[in-house]
Amino acid sequence: MSRTLVIGDMHGALKALKQVFEKAKITSHDTLIFLGDYVDGWSDSAGLVSFLIELKTSCNCFFIRGNHDDLCYTWLTQKTYKPEWIQHGGQATIDAYGKLTQEEIGLHLTFYENLINYHIDDQNRLFLHAGFTNLHGPHREYFSELFYWDRTLWETALAIDPNLKKTDLYYPKRLLLFEEIYIGHTPVTRINQTQPVQAACVWNIDTGAAFKGPLTAMDINTKQFWQSDPVYQLYPDENGRN
Repeated sequence: MSRTLVIGDMHGALKALKQVFEKAKITSHDTLIFLGDYVDGWSDSAGLVSFLIELKTSCNCFFIRGNHDDLCYTWLTQKTYKPEWIQHGGQATIDAYGKLTQEEIGLHLTFYENLINYHIDDQNRLFLHAGFTNLHGPHREYFSELFYWDRTLWETALAIDPNLKKTDLYYPKRLLLFEEIYIGHTPVTRINQTQPVQAACVWNIDTGAAFKGPLTAMDINTKQFWQSDPVYQLYPDENGRN
């Protein structure tokens, strides 16, 4: 029986991804939607991308672009970066790519170039890394960087009074466009959670794998989810983004 699973921000935690795959019993019949931020944090950043490239040959996968993936691609192609990138996990990525051949790096560049900004399924569910700001939807977004940098969509969803109904005149228009929206980008550990959090129609699947939390995969139909051990325990000699 086929499932559709959404996977949160991994930040180089290949050990955690393999653990989640084993717990969820992932098969080639499953559709996998990855919400971005494959790199920056743990030492397996390059290895994780290689794993995903191979996974694409046997599974139906959607790979969303995250802000850290864009930062990594800029470094790989332009050899420039902002100091802030190093402080937020970029050094682990630089170190990991130092172990790859030029041929392998070429395959990774193709992977980054083929990342998508968002995906809408046949049940009008939206998947993207961060958010969008245009009231008419992501197809009308003026600045594509917002797909993987915006935090206002999640902040808006969190701020909504739970008693407010969609029929209310002032219900945020962005949240009326889709049945559900799945994001990562802003770890729910910031609100002291380590499991997927729903606010209005938005599901946040970033459970803090880059920091002290686990990696999460969730079945979007049943809402059953599987988690790795807290990722820092899988990389005891590393700091990740802590």
